[in-house]
Amino acid sequence: MNLERVFSLFRHSLLNMEVKILDMMGFSRLTGLAPGLVIQGPTVLPKSNGPLGENSEEPNFLDSIFWMAAPKKRRTIEINRCRRRNPQKLIKVETNIELCPACGNLKQKHVLCGYCYEKVKHETAVIRRQIQALEEKPLNSPSVETVVLYEGENPEEDDKNKRIVERSRKRPNWFSRY
Repeated sequence: MNLERVFSLFRHSLLNMEVKILDMMGFSRLTGLAPGLVIQGPTVLPKSNGPLGENSEEPNFLDSIFWMAAPKKRRTIEINRCRRRNPQKLIKVETNIELCPACGNLKQKHVLCGYCYEKVKHETAVIRRQIQALEEKPLNSPSVETVVLYEGENPEEDDKNKRIVERSRKRPNWFSRY
């Protein structure tokens, strides 16, 4: 900060202090009968020349950059609580929950329930392990389709050119043949 700014801030703070002291003593600013504080001296100090006769300080772009991104006011706790407890930010109540028709567990509408999904995932993993044991390679993609035959099922005429995986258990009701 330059010297002019320091003196200006000092003068302003002295005037504020004078007004507060007069208010405490009972003097009113409206009557105009109050003692005054006078400082004798030039209002603006002359600038001194730096070395080699050049101006000491020219306006620099860094003078005001430190005040740009700093917060000027602190939010009160009431405003912070209002922002935090805003009804739009609260967790919404799920109204689209129903019972699964297959197993009876709770699930969202138009979504496969978690229990049924785990059953399908487990059965698929078993079938994949069986395919991997047949091919002796991990999930090698064949050029033919795969048909899964469960206990008591026989291959049809369309299944002659397809890869057949046989399972030694009854077909689950959710696993359709076609």
